[in-house]
Amino acid sequence: MDTSGNQPSFAYEGNDFDISAKAMAPHRRITEQVLTILTMVFAAIVIVPLVWVLVSVFQKGVDSLIFPDIFTKLPPPPGLSEGGFGHAIVGTLMTLGVGTLISVPFGVIAAIYLAEFGRGTKLAYLVKFSCNVLTGVPAILCGLFAYSIVVRPLGSFSAFSGGVALGVLMLPIIIRSTEEALLLVPNDLRLASTGIGATRFETVVQIVLPAALTSIVTGVVLSVARASGEAAPLLFTAFNNNFWAGNVWEPVATLPVLIYFFSIIPYKASQSLAWAAALVLLSIVLLFSITARYFSRQKKF
Repeated sequence: MDTSGNQPSFAYEGNDFDISAKAMAPHRRITEQVLTILTMVFAAIVIVPLVWVLVSVFQKGVDSLIFPDIFTKLPPPPGLSEGGFGHAIVGTLMTLGVGTLISVPFGVIAAIYLAEFGRGTKLAYLVKFSCNVLTGVPAILCGLFAYSIVVRPLGSFSAFSGGVALGVLMLPIIIRSTEEALLLVPNDLRLASTGIGATRFETVVQIVLPAALTSIVTGVVLSVARASGEAAPLLFTAFNNNFWAGNVWEPVATLPVLIYFFSIIPYKASQSLAWAAALVLLSIVLLFSITARYFSRQKKF
């Protein structure tokens, strides 16, 4: 065996097989270098727009972030400066909270059925197919769905109806991520639990779910980050409110809708406030992404 240098090589019964770059044919070596450069270029192309967005939003929004006014005051009348958008931050958290409370139980239980009880059944196939279709449904259609089943029967826009629309958006992400997390749990744990007398339900609740908990939390956090930037479904459900909302049954202001309305107003002060709201929304999404990254590193399987 040739062990010179750090390049790996193998020999079998007198025949040396050198797989280092120098031993490769020239045309294969050139092709490898070209493909490597192309992957680096395309990776950079993906990163550049993200960095551009982050820098642009920060430059245009940081000057309008006046603490603590942005958290404690309402937006000023059109044409006037100062003020804040604390009611929109609270409204965003209200709609996301309602959406999470609705989507997590349904999503986790559906994923348990897909991964533990319904493998190979027609119902499981139908659920997976529906989940895949729901993943590609435009967000505005989720808003129309929530409008038809919540807003019209109740007769008013509300944070609850906005949460229903966001919950529909979050549901397929939670189902697929939770199913993958459950499937990653080694089957030996299930067999060991069954071997000591536990039922299938006890095995899922006491063994499988705790083992996959960090991955499930990661999926939930990513789904919340995905829903937090949607404005279209909230226009049909939560709509808007220029004042503080007292409960989830009232129309509420949210950051995506506030950004939309303020960005089309022909007053510079309102547009600056929209950039500041965009920076706050971007910070919230970044916080969710960092949290998901933290939990993904804690996973056991």
